[in-house]
Amino acid sequence: MVSSEVGALRGGASVQGVSADEKKVLAATLVGTTIEWYDFFVYAQAAGLVFGPLFFGPMVQNNPLLAQIVSFATIGLSFLFRPLGAIFCGHMGDRIGRRALFVLTLVLMGVATAVIGLLPTYAQIGPWAPALLILMRILQGFSAGGEWGGAALMAVEHAPVGKRSFFGSFPQIGTPIGMVLATGALWILTNWLGKPAMTEWGWRVPFLFSIVLIVIGAIIRRSVEESPVFAEMVRRQKESAAPLRDLLRGHSREILRTALIFMANNAAGYIFIAFMISYALNTLKMPVDQVLLVSTLGAVTWFIFTLTGGVLGDRWGRVRTFQVGYAIMVLWAVPMWFLIDSKNILLFFVAAAGLTLGLGLSYGPQAALYAELYPANVRYSGVSVGYALGAVFGGAFAPMIAQWIIGVYGSSWAIGVYIMILSIISLAAVSTIKDPKGVDLNAGGIVH
Repeated sequence: MVSSEVGALRGGASVQGVSADEKKVLAATLVGTTIEWYDFFVYAQAAGLVFGPLFFGPMVQNNPLLAQIVSFATIGLSFLFRPLGAIFCGHMGDRIGRRALFVLTLVLMGVATAVIGLLPTYAQIGPWAPALLILMRILQGFSAGGEWGGAALMAVEHAPVGKRSFFGSFPQIGTPIGMVLATGALWILTNWLGKPAMTEWGWRVPFLFSIVLIVIGAIIRRSVEESPVFAEMVRRQKESAAPLRDLLRGHSREILRTALIFMANNAAGYIFIAFMISYALNTLKMPVDQVLLVSTLGAVTWFIFTLTGGVLGDRWGRVRTFQVGYAIMVLWAVPMWFLIDSKNILLFFVAAAGLTLGLGLSYGPQAALYAELYPANVRYSGVSVGYALGAVFGGAFAPMIAQWIIGVYGSSWAIGVYIMILSIISLAAVSTIKDPKGVDLNAGGIVH
């Protein structure tokens, strides 16, 4: 099923309706989003592994649990600035086009990530170290707030009507691929350098490597033409002079709904990305090389299930695919922790793979669903703000909340209850939507 769709991208200029220009768009959305999320995941995993003692030194001496919670809190802090990035980039994307913001957000994220790799630690400059770290994290959050909306719309608005969900899954699979690169880089470096060297200076290498990735990504993204939907909107002179104002006046309910739909996926995703590795290493004392390897393999299954979710979104419909994904997360959220607590590395992988099944099916069709819910003149603003708010409600402080739950209750399955409740809310939110599959994007979305 998936292989036949992927095979369409490997053929000549036009195989199964995918043209050479469309392949270029898919490559640009995939490569750029992969780099964005590589940057984000390198930070999230470093926060769980090394940032506590390096940047919050005094807290480690007095209260190691508090230091780890604060380290995870810096992940959540950036999410608070995602809506600001979404508002700015969405406004500009609806006024001047998707393509310009498509490149700008990528470069901004890369610069912030590279600077983190150069920052001195608390032992070197004292309180300035965490202050600068937080500033770079804010810039990462701002750029991420605008990145996804641009990538999603470039993919979906270039897509044939019957393949919007599949095309829209390409910026989505950038998430697990970014995690594969980030976790794989940490795994290779940890095994090559050893933990002492990794803690002392090796952690900087994945951040600095971002410079190379950003240059490649920016070149690819600059080669892509503007979205045909935006180009048509300009020809008709329908672009809004104040897209944010128009969005809030006419589509505030849809913003809340799209935020709630994404909330559980984002929270569970960041538990997987940032917390599970830290929990396995610091609490369960499992071998670091095995844990990072399983996390990398889990990201591979996340990739497979996300691409599958994109394909099924075109076959089953966006809403039905979301519902199946969230139902799996509701059922799996608690049992998976008993597998993790067994300290058996194979069962740890089963737990991660089961979670990524629900994550993938509730992530693959997201770009198509969101794009079809909003009119073209406020679409960039709508999908970006809804996505950013969903990240604030969901993943912003999920690792910190999970760490707090462990510290207070001492039972990992309680984290599963937290994820299960969020999944029920997101399932209910998506179930209120009549599937917008196939709506005319040029005519202007459909709202329910």
